[in-house]
Amino acid sequence: MRLDRLSKAYSEAGQNRIVLNQVSQEFYEGEFVCLLGKSGSGKSTLLNLISGIDAPSSGHVFIQADGQEVDLTRLNEHKRTLFRRRHIGIIFQFFNLIPTLTVLENVRLPLDLTHSSESQREGQTRAEVLLEQVGLGERFNTYPDKLSGGEQQRVAIARALVHNPLMLLADEPTGNLDTEIGATVLSLLLEMIRGTGKLLLMATHAPEIANHADRLLYITDGALVNDAVQ
Repeated sequence: MRLDRLSKAYSEAGQNRIVLNQVSQEFYEGEFVCLLGKSGSGKSTLLNLISGIDAPSSGHVFIQADGQEVDLTRLNEHKRTLFRRRHIGIIFQFFNLIPTLTVLENVRLPLDLTHSSESQREGQTRAEVLLEQVGLGERFNTYPDKLSGGEQQRVAIARALVHNPLMLLADEPTGNLDTEIGATVLSLLLEMIRGTGKLLLMATHAPEIANHADRLLYITDGALVNDAVQ
């Protein structure tokens, strides 16, 4: 995946506020990259642009998918949504589980939304296997409000992986967890992405998470600055 002169600006009180300015960067399979920067620096904005949730003011997001390089920024909103559902997994700070669905139904949701050609049974099996891997094999029929924060985040990880995405984008995924549970969730997430060679791009404020990254990228004054991890 690569970013080419990506910019995003917003209009606030009649003023043009530049959040990202001509950002260019390349990312690689199997890499864990941390996005660092103060609150409001543009970390979440960058993740939203890469996922196609938002469109940039200018520039391009190129993602290699299905044997070709796709310019995500040239797709309309509907096509970006379909691309995201097929190729990108997202893990949010607040879990974003649907309270009226069971754990298993929450994990299956990305497959249901894509109307995958896989049989219902194959999708069910994949969701069950992932829940076993995250230690929730006995909670298939439990609803999210009966789970701890750490358990809900493990469901979110399984959901993000169920459709076998090219990359995972995580926005402060341990921000609502205590230190011990957060470390457990991070360890699980790294184990799962390292084993499949997926790119993991994570926005975080936590130095203990950044210590595990292959690369650190700082967002400051609209720029994306490299800092290689030794």
